[in-house]
Amino acid sequence: MTKLWLLRHGPVECAEGTCYGASDIKASERHSREIAARAASQLPAGLDFYASPLARCAQLAFALEALRPDLQAQFDTRIAEMNFGDWEGRAWNDIPRDEFDGWLRDFAHAPAGGSGESTNGFMDRVGGAYDNWRASGQDAAWVTHAGVIRAVLLLHEGVRKVERADRWPTRAIAMGELVLLEAP
Repeated sequence: MTKLWLLRHGPVECAEGTCYGASDIKASERHSREIAARAASQLPAGLDFYASPLARCAQLAFALEALRPDLQAQFDTRIAEMNFGDWEGRAWNDIPRDEFDGWLRDFAHAPAGGSGESTNGFMDRVGGAYDNWRASGQDAAWVTHAGVIRAVLLLHEGVRKVERADRWPTRAIAMGELVLLEAP
């Protein structure tokens, strides 16, 4: 079995309820170190190690490298969080309901925030990284984001496109959570 560990970054340094998808927001240094300490003992040697280049993931990747010199992160933009366009940096509650509803009506193809990524564009991007992992036949770990983890959960079930918002996973993914997937 080939294994993929997905590790979500720690709490970010921005106001609660902010849309920060592709924004380069830092995480709490203390939490990043704590998450790295927990994950370092759970990740086996010999992994291919990748991280989103966004600061909140890079911080955690560097904290892991400090504890585990055998883990040297390769930064991959394909596992960065979804770009929410004009909604980036705004409070979710301040986004006009009609804008949000418009995106949900064409969840597959409409660019989030009017100028961001579509859900299926995001799935294609993350799918490229997922396909590379599967083709490699190597165990790997990714330091990434909740949206990417949800996309990978769908990809792992064979879902390549998401046509409706109610098909998107609602599973909560905690800050610092480590999710393990196995493939034959």
